[in-house]
Amino acid sequence: MRYMLMMFGSETADYSPPGLHDEPCWMPWAREMEARGVVLKDGAQLQPSSTATTVRSAEDVLVADGPFAETKEQILGYDVIECENLDEAIYAASRHPVAQYGGTIEVRPILATA
Repeated sequence: MRYMLMMFGSETADYSPPGLHDEPCWMPWAREMEARGVVLKDGAQLQPSSTATTVRSAEDVLVADGPFAETKEQILGYDVIECENLDEAIYAASRHPVAQYGGTIEVRPILATA
């Protein structure tokens, strides 16, 4: 089953494990997950929320610069993983550097398409 891991946190925080300088902070996590049989299908870090544009369209289209969320935490990025079940997805999220170093990860199953 596929799951999206959405990372939330401070855009100014450092989510890198201590002493890691020669590779992206997520590489040790990706290697650990691969060894467990969790497949990383896609993922990316997002540009800062200051680059966001928010669009609403009920009757009129409303466009605003910046994010709509009124919170200190912003969406930092996402990963799409494929694994056996929700328990394995939760474990993968708990081991992610963002979760390990102060951020939050929302785990959500991806709706299967026919």
